[in-house]
Amino acid sequence: MEKRLETAIQDEYPADFAWCYGCGRLNEGGHHFRTGWLGDQTETIYSPKPEHLALPGFVYGGVIASLIDCHGTGSAALALHRKNGNEPGDGVEPPRFVTASLNVNFLKPTPHGVPLKAIGVVQEIHPKKFKVLTEVFAEDILCARGEVVAVVMPSSFIK
Repeated sequence: MEKRLETAIQDEYPADFAWCYGCGRLNEGGHHFRTGWLGDQTETIYSPKPEHLALPGFVYGGVIASLIDCHGTGSAALALHRKNGNEPGDGVEPPRFVTASLNVNFLKPTPHGVPLKAIGVVQEIHPKKFKVLTEVFAEDILCARGEVVAVVMPSSFIK
């Protein structure tokens, strides 16, 4: 049975901002990535679907990049939410982030059929800008490493 995070930052996003293809809980066709705390690091666990193949037995790299992307913005939201004295589940709406840059390095082919685990370390580089370093594992295999620079969602994104 796949481990499921009890509390994820994406569960706290208001409905207007819960449509992301990667992490939006309201996007029926999306991945529904969920990011939470794992001590001082962040964690997202995801099981790719059969249609997420690059070739038989291996996960398509775009899914891995999407995982790193949404894990990065979710991790930044967790970090700023905590810095503001809050935690997921406390009833306070968390900040939302968008991706300013994404860099992914594929280290090994990622086997399909096992849950992927993204583990992140968050570094604040500006009050509204965070860098998240993420490693993606398939069981004990380090398959990818990525960096997301996430910025607080600009007001121009809000209708």
